[in-house]
Amino acid sequence: MTFKTHCEIAKGRIDPVPMVNVVFLLLIFLLLNSPYVLQPGIGVVALPAVNVAPNATFQGMVVTVTRDNLLFFNNQVTTLEGLQRSLRGAARRSHNQSLIIKADQQVASGTVMQIMSMAIEAGFSVNLAARPEISGQSAPR
Repeated sequence: MTFKTHCEIAKGRIDPVPMVNVVFLLLIFLLLNSPYVLQPGIGVVALPAVNVAPNATFQGMVVTVTRDNLLFFNNQVTTLEGLQRSLRGAARRSHNQSLIIKADQQVASGTVMQIMSMAIEAGFSVNLAARPEISGQSAPR
C-alpha cells in the first residue's frame, strides 16, 4: 500500500522580519555589554599618547591631576596629604583595589610617582590613564 503525499515545497519570498529581530537583539546585547564607559569627572586637557591600545576598563577609583597641579579624588578636590588619608580610608572600605591616575602630560613625573607610591602603600593596584595615539595627529598642547 503506497501513500501519496500532498506536500509541496513552497517557493516564494522569505520573510525578513525574524532576521531583523535577531539583528536588533544582537545589537542591543553588544551595546549593553561594551567595555566603553564614559568617565565622569574633571576633564584633563592632554592625556599622554601611547602606541599600545589600553585594555583596562573603568572599574576603579580615579585620581585626577590637572596641569595646574590641582588634585581630585573621585571628583572631590584634595591635597596630597588629604589624598593619602582618602586612599587609606578607601582601601579599607573597597573590595575593588584598583586606582586610575589621570594626569595631564604637563604634570611633573615626580607628582605622579608620589601619588603612585601613596596608592601602592595603601594597597591599590595602579593604572595610568592614556589615550591611544592616532597616527598622523599630534597631541594637543
